[in-house]
Amino acid sequence: MQSPREILADVWTQAGGDAAALDDVTLSGEEPQLPSSFRVAAAAQAGVAAAGLAAAQIWQMRSGQGQRLAVDMRHAVVECRSERYLRVNGEGSPMMWDAIAGIYKTRDARFVRLHTNFPHHRDAVCMVLNCRAERDDVQAALMQWDAEAFETAAYAAGGVVAMMRSREEWLAHPHARVLAEHPLVSIEKIGDAAPRPWPGGERPLAGLRVLDLSRVIAGPVAGRTLAAHGADVLLISGPDLPFIPWLTIDTGRGKLTSLVDLKREQGRETMRGLLASADIFSQGYRPRALATLGFSPQDAAKINPGIVYVSLAAYGHAGPWAERRGFDSLVQTATGFNHAEGEAAGVEGPKELPAQILDHATGYLMAFGAMMAKARQAREGGSWHVRVSLARTGQWLWNFGRVVDGFSTEDLKGDAVKPLMEEIPSGFGSLRSVRHSAVLSKTPAFWLRPAMPLGSHPPQWPPRS
Repeated sequence: MQSPREILADVWTQAGGDAAALDDVTLSGEEPQLPSSFRVAAAAQAGVAAAGLAAAQIWQMRSGQGQRLAVDMRHAVVECRSERYLRVNGEGSPMMWDAIAGIYKTRDARFVRLHTNFPHHRDAVCMVLNCRAERDDVQAALMQWDAEAFETAAYAAGGVVAMMRSREEWLAHPHARVLAEHPLVSIEKIGDAAPRPWPGGERPLAGLRVLDLSRVIAGPVAGRTLAAHGADVLLISGPDLPFIPWLTIDTGRGKLTSLVDLKREQGRETMRGLLASADIFSQGYRPRALATLGFSPQDAAKINPGIVYVSLAAYGHAGPWAERRGFDSLVQTATGFNHAEGEAAGVEGPKELPAQILDHATGYLMAFGAMMAKARQAREGGSWHVRVSLARTGQWLWNFGRVVDGFSTEDLKGDAVKPLMEEIPSGFGSLRSVRHSAVLSKTPAFWLRPAMPLGSHPPQWPPRS
């Protein structure tokens, strides 16, 4: 199996990074860190380190100074579970899952997972099943359905569910064959533009403006990471879009936050104005969803030649499932992880990975891709499109190999996590949260701005430093 350093080296060089930069990286810690048959800690460490190394490269481009990067494996995997360690005024998280979310059996003795945290997704499931939003009623209704037929019908109705597949079943799926052809992080030039000079500032991303149009975990983690290295990140939410408050707090560190209604022309005009002076546009809508509003990658490159446009998808940008909605838990279920973990743990049915690692690792890879594309823009000019997906990150993790007797490892207890936490103020009260795990020797990562409730700031950019 590849070592974490070898995994990092592949990610770095495949995106065009200079292999010599790896000499300044120290990766500490040993696997496994969490009970799992998969190398979740290696994925965490490599993802965080890739983003940290990109920040270090940009600082060298801006200042001429090299620096050391250190990433501890335990710290990285704890950060990839940051939402479970967050405390607000000393209190832990409320229940983040909807009452009917989770695993159910179907008529054909298969399993399906429902993701119903957003009301419209819950309503779609209940409409297809013609039942009340009660667990017993949902289970009874699903006993009238075969798993794949329900999966298809629920998605057609606007729901988000997944049938549990084995790895072999997933690899035989037409979409898996398309996905296998995608790079882990795609960086593509999509237009011509002059190179942009770096703004002033004392941090790698100081003065860079990032529009963050994402929710839940992967996209917001990318924005949080860019903010940790000094970017001005403006989180844009819609006034009517549902959100998960706990995740908004955890991933809101370092960001400004505004409400813009893209369904209205006034909101779209505001967005065009913000985009016109942005450096990075990061979004987690389904492929082509923003195109109908005038904010496709090509639209963005016309509005702002030289933009770096970053797209996150659940299952990738091409193939029969390209338009399919998805979350980490569902991608785990659909692509074989839950089946394999269940078998390794000796349990009947699905078993989740011990972290939402597809989300978190994809978030760091997303930030990495944004920074690598921005560095290329500064050298070569052009507008750039970066693409990542949860399912492609899952394929990357699977290719690391499996952990023998991984479930003999104990989960991390509070004493192991305590040294990795910090107390910071926020618009929600005092936060006890995980520090960023990429340690740069000359430009330490930190969040200058506190997490704030959605819509706390006007939709405008602060002055460049």
